[in-house]
Amino acid sequence: MRALCLITIKPGTVDNITQLLSKKRKIAKEVLPVTGRADICVLINGTINDINTTVMDFKKIKDIVATETLMEMEVDLGW
Repeated sequence: MRALCLITIKPGTVDNITQLLSKKRKIAKEVLPVTGRADICVLINGTINDINTTVMDFKKIKDIVATETLMEMEVDLGW
């Protein structure tokens, strides 16, 4: 299963947080600083339990203000 975790951080901490998140490479495949309502986007690949655990670990980082996780879903479009 794949998921995108959108992360909002405190101003001026993007480099530090990006480095910290990059170290969680077990299931965090890519860490991308982005523009928009989030500051960093992390592509996660693993079981739903792995994803939940990883996002909970993210929330323990003091400069992370909020997270929003978008889970991949399977849709049968009948094509």
